[in-house]
Amino acid sequence: MAGRAQPSGPAGSGGGAPGLLPLLLLLLSAAAIIPRGDGQNLVTEDVTVVEGEVATISCRVKNSDDSVIQLLNPNRQTIYFRDFRPLKDSRFQLVNFSNSELRVSLTNVSISDEGRYFCQLYTDPPQEIYTTITVLVPPRNLVIDIQKETAVEGEEIELNCTAMASRPATTIRWFKGNKELTGKSEVEQWSDMYTVTSQLLLKVGREDDGVPVICLVDHPAVKDLQTQRYLEVMYKPQVRVSQNYPLQGLTREGEPLELTCTAFGKPQPTDMRWLRVDDEMPQHVVVSGSNLLISNLNKTDNGTYRCEASNAVGKSHADYMLFVYDTTATTEPAVHDSRAGEEGAIRSVDHAVVGGVVAVVVFAMLCLLIILGRYFARHKGTYFTHEAKGADDAADADTAIINAEGGQNNSEEKKEYFI
Repeated sequence: MAGRAQPSGPAGSGGGAPGLLPLLLLLLSAAAIIPRGDGQNLVTEDVTVVEGEVATISCRVKNSDDSVIQLLNPNRQTIYFRDFRPLKDSRFQLVNFSNSELRVSLTNVSISDEGRYFCQLYTDPPQEIYTTITVLVPPRNLVIDIQKETAVEGEEIELNCTAMASRPATTIRWFKGNKELTGKSEVEQWSDMYTVTSQLLLKVGREDDGVPVICLVDHPAVKDLQTQRYLEVMYKPQVRVSQNYPLQGLTREGEPLELTCTAFGKPQPTDMRWLRVDDEMPQHVVVSGSNLLISNLNKTDNGTYRCEASNAVGKSHADYMLFVYDTTATTEPAVHDSRAGEEGAIRSVDHAVVGGVVAVVVFAMLCLLIILGRYFARHKGTYFTHEAKGADDAADADTAIINAEGGQNNSEEKKEYFI
């Protein structure tokens, strides 16, 4: 009862203050030796806070009986006894006090504030429960170090991203544009802090020039922490030859030809020239910078014309193959009338149908002739001839006939076949 009556002194007149301090010290000494109970009537939660921010500790009583609540720090020093703060640390401020809750805020949290804080309830027997404050420290600095400020196409470069002095250790992720890449991380611990360095090996091409490489940090204390470096890649020229005239169709004798060479590279090509592959350039060819002009084409101009461009990285070229046609050469028109095309297609279909019918009729007639031939070959005609033996010796015709009929049985059978 004396413990519960104690705080009433400061709420009254100032004359009660001198007797309060000895009694309070006695209570604090007793609190230091209170055995830990099971905290069945106390409720609290662990607190996770970012360094420099505010942590709020709450000691709540489920079934209040007006028992005294107090809050102690990890060194078991009393922070608040009911609504009185004996600890001389102004960062602790009372947020709420009642018979069922003691809520205290701690501003400007640092690593040294991390640990267990005890809620105590003066019941019989006393109860105690603890809450843990965990302090998160975001990376102090995030830096990308690149091996070479300017790389050449095809080279492999090394990039390192360092996140310093964080707690817990950070996870570093790499991106090239929108594509995630895989790096290799190493963690170093200094006291309670961690420094993480991630290494990325990247083979660069001309398409990587001007693309950002991003180092992004995954850490519970910070969101969207990232830094980036833009790649600078040197590459040899890309060369293209285009025909300005004639725009379409054939290159004919007597007509002009104009070609243009374009080249892009980093650095921009400074040397560009035209040449004829495997032959000398005709004397009547005019070369003006990136343009090549032949005013009067002839067959001797046939060949391959090459445009070469170079810069500090290397040399590239593009070829144009010229074939000069006779002036009588013609080409199919590029665009046909759609109706004419349809009529031609119909005529083609009609001719195909007629041809197919004729072929079927011819085939049927050939089959019929073959069948008839085989039929007559299998049905052979047979006839007999009788020669009158001794007819030449007969005195007259009647005698010859009689002699012939009499000798019919001895006559020879002769067969003749016809097809």
